[in-house]
Amino acid sequence: MDIDKPQAIKSVNPVTGALTEYRVPSSDEINATVRDARESFDSWKELDLEDRSGYLGQIRDVMVGELDWIVGEITEDTGKVDVEALMSDVLPTVEIINYYEKEGPDILGREKRKTPFYLRQTESYVEYDPLGVVLVISPWNYPLQLSMIPTISALMAGNTVILKPSEVTPLTGKLSEEIMKRAGLPENVFQVVQGGGEVGSQLIDAGPDKVFFTGSVETGKKIARQASDQLIPVELELGGKDPMIVFDDADLDRAVEGALYGAFSNAGQICVSVERCYVQSGIYEEFVESVTSRTMELTVGTGRDADIGPIISPHQLEVIEEQVTDAVDKGARLLTEMKRNGNFFYPQVLVDVDHSMKVMTEETFGPLLPIKRFDSESEAIELANDSRYGLNSSVWSSDVRRAERAVRKLDVGNSFINDVVKNSGNPYLPFGGAKQSGIGAYHGPEGLKAFSRRKSVMVSRGRGKEPNWFPYTGGLYDVLKRLIRTLFGEPGPMEKVKNYVSLFRELG
Repeated sequence: MDIDKPQAIKSVNPVTGALTEYRVPSSDEINATVRDARESFDSWKELDLEDRSGYLGQIRDVMVGELDWIVGEITEDTGKVDVEALMSDVLPTVEIINYYEKEGPDILGREKRKTPFYLRQTESYVEYDPLGVVLVISPWNYPLQLSMIPTISALMAGNTVILKPSEVTPLTGKLSEEIMKRAGLPENVFQVVQGGGEVGSQLIDAGPDKVFFTGSVETGKKIARQASDQLIPVELELGGKDPMIVFDDADLDRAVEGALYGAFSNAGQICVSVERCYVQSGIYEEFVESVTSRTMELTVGTGRDADIGPIISPHQLEVIEEQVTDAVDKGARLLTEMKRNGNFFYPQVLVDVDHSMKVMTEETFGPLLPIKRFDSESEAIELANDSRYGLNSSVWSSDVRRAERAVRKLDVGNSFINDVVKNSGNPYLPFGGAKQSGIGAYHGPEGLKAFSRRKSVMVSRGRGKEPNWFPYTGGLYDVLKRLIRTLFGEPGPMEKVKNYVSLFRELG
């Protein structure tokens, strides 16, 4: 696409097929957007933390007061069922706004640190300054949550934000813009730029101060390479192939329901979906039978009584079908009916799977639940870690110590014991991946500091000449020797007291 001239993108409703057209800005307009954000940063960064918190409260008020409108816009853009939009797009967003609204000023306030003995007349502290202009590039699966949470984090930290939503869900980008406008944010503190990968690339070339990207590993690598040319820091929240380990002492009924929700919520279009399920031999047959029976009871459709909505991106349907075909060709068995109706792909349970199959090694992003038997704890850990991904995981056991032991051995950034998925929405915990599932973390105190520049400050209260200043002498050498031995060696109690007295006298 030649973005030197204004273009347009078309958004397709995955349920009705209705088209909505959006204008893509030119290169000059993109550069002007970044300049406007930088100019607005000069005043936004000067607001004290309580004032920024106040703006977050106004955003929260708008969202809570307009829930049906927001859900309607999301479902029109994505086709997802109403409960899914409210529960997994809106609720986590409002939750983290509320958290940073209350805790942000303390998290970003001056942080006192200790000072070494030999600098005892000095005070030390850390301050957290904003970075500047933050570019948020968000995906289509949770278009509100995954754009608003990094945006809110960056704004609270004192940055201005440019959001480039997915070209698949531009309506939710427009929704975010309207929410911020109704909340009364100052002009150009938050801006939305519509478009595809070319627009994102142009925005990076325009020189933001940080890029926050949520999406695929392949695109994340491209963004990191491009940003590295200008040494722009990046944070990457990438894909997953999350394992669910079910030990034979787990609450079977609860684990079955957890597997259903973890694999099929939002039609499996979650980076933390259960994409591999490992079940211990003692309960394997019963687990598989129960999961298959419950899967057939799920309602596929739209509205408030449906469980599973459509696949949002048409390309993803091809990926899902290819993985099913590959698995069956290599010996896997489908225990549910292979069924598709337009963009609706009915949930599937597969068994007799192994790690030669794409469904066990490549991200699916669809409603597939492959289940594999294991015998020992060590085997389960080995299978779970056999992946280039390391985003999330879950371990199920009535023995929490056993589950915690397993979690310690998993190569992942996050884990949930006896539940799934929802830990990714906990505002108090940092969330980020290991291996090729990402770089950095957001949420929690770390999520605000990730959008800040750490500044270390020391303030001396000393007077006159410091003992370590020139000229160097043999006497200073002897003092330093005694200082090191006293602080880091093992002198006897009386010797230690004697040394401290003399060091206080000599160092002032």
